[in-house]
Formats: sequence, C-alpha cells, structure tokens
Amino acid sequence: MNLNPKELTDYANTFIKVLIDYSPKLISAFLILFAGLYIIRLINRFIRRLMVKRDLEPTLTKFLADILLWVLRVILFVSFISKLGIETSSFVAILGAMGLAVGLSLQGSLSNFAGGMLIILFKPFKVGNTIEAQGVTGTVCEIQIFVTKLITFNNQTIFIPNGSLSNGNIINYSLQNTRRADLTIAISYDTDLKKAKDIITSVLKNNPKILETPAAQVSIKGLTDSGIQLAVRPWATNEDFWDVYSDTLENCKQAFDAAGISFQPFVKEASNKTSSTIDPQ
Repeated sequence: MNLNPKELTDYANTFIKVLIDYSPKLISAFLILFAGLYIIRLINRFIRRLMVKRDLEPTLTKFLADILLWVLRVILFVSFISKLGIETSSFVAILGAMGLAVGLSLQGSLSNFAGGMLIILFKPFKVGNTIEAQGVTGTVCEIQIFVTKLITFNNQTIFIPNGSLSNGNIINYSLQNTRRADLTIAISYDTDLKKAKDIITSVLKNNPKILETPAAQVSIKGLTDSGIQLAVRPWATNEDFWDVYSDTLENCKQAFDAAGISFQPFVKEASNKTSSTIDPQ
C-alpha cells in the first residue's frame, strides 16, 4: 500500500496529538508506579522493624511481611492501570477467574498454606523444638509457608507438608523442661523381687542426672510367661534425658551382674513403642 505525503502527514499529526493528549496520564501513571514501589519498600521495612521490636517469631515476621508486600503490590498495580485509563472492573473479574482456576488446581498447596498459617499463629512448636509427627522425630530447623523442615537425630533432613502436620497429632518434647524415661526391666520368677527393686533404686539414687523431684518410681508392671516386668521411671531434664535413658539400663545391667541376677531389658520408647533395643536417638 502506497501512502502519499499528505496521508503520512495526517497520520503523524494524529499520532502526535494522541501522544500529547495521553502523555499526562502516562507520566502520572508511571510517577504513581515508581513512588508506590518506593513507599511500599519503606512500609515493608517499617513493619519488619516494628514486629522485631515487638519480639514476634522470626517466621511469623517474615510471613506477615511477605503477605503485606504482595497485597500492597497488587493494589499499586490496579491503581497504575486505572490511571492509564484501563477499565479495572473487567481486569478484577479476570483476576478473580484466574484466582479461582489456580485455587482449584492447587488445593493441596492451599491446604499446606493454611496449615502453615495455623502453625505460625497457634505455635504448637517453634524453631529449635524436638517434635514427633507424621511418623518421624526430629528438631525443627525451619517453618516455611508450605512445609516444615526437620533434622533427625541421624542428621537426615525431612520436609513435612504443613497441611498434614497441622491436622495430625504432634508430640512436642521440648515444651516441658523435664521428661520421664519409661523403662521396662524383666527378671525371672526365681529372683528376689525386693532385692531387685532395691538394686534399681540404688542405681537411680547414685545417678546425679536423675531428678529428685519428681521422684523416680520402681514398681511391678506385669507378670508374663517368661518373668516379672518391672517399670523403671526416672525423671531428667530434656538435655540429660538420653544420658539417663541409656545410663539407667547400663548401670542396672552391671549391678544385676554383680548380684548374680538374670537381666533382660525391654525398653518402652518415648513414642510408646516397645522394643528390645535402645533407640538410636
């Protein structure tokens, strides 16, 4: 298509006229955009400092600050396109439809997101706590928006989805300062019961890591075909728990050997599992 000079001049004049008429909106829209980004950055820094000053959890601080940041960015973007003259009602409708579609396709992720919010708000555990949940035990090293990161006692990293974590049972071993070790020691029916209990009681009293209050207990747990089961329940601090756990078995074994008493341990785990071996934790 060939254009004569007159038509080119008309197109150029029309373009310049439109550009001149539209330039105030364009300039003001970009001024709003750049000023808004700068103000959002200042608000985000202020909110973070305020939450840190109020001694909020670091995870909660980052979580809330990130949500506020994206909410302000969405509001700024809607204001920006509105200033350009674009109809925002249709744009909001499109965003709503997109949000619905994304929400339906990411139901699992949204469940984990909601679970993360519940964990952060209600704090059944925090970073540094030792917990047992979803069949695993470990120390919480990070609470993310969608998953919680645990480090097990054999240095494995486990990620648990927050949705299943918030809806399941959680055992927090760090919430209380003290903890009771539940041990089961089996002796034969030929053994002098009082003598065996006195030996165990002496072993418990001679261990400085075992707390005097609450007092340790030694009692009959059950009578089986193979012998008598004695329940041994010493108390210790969280830091000394596993030392007390293993030392009690070792010292009882040595004391029983010295007294000529047959000894077979059956250890009741902290997770309420029964085993003939000591937990490697």
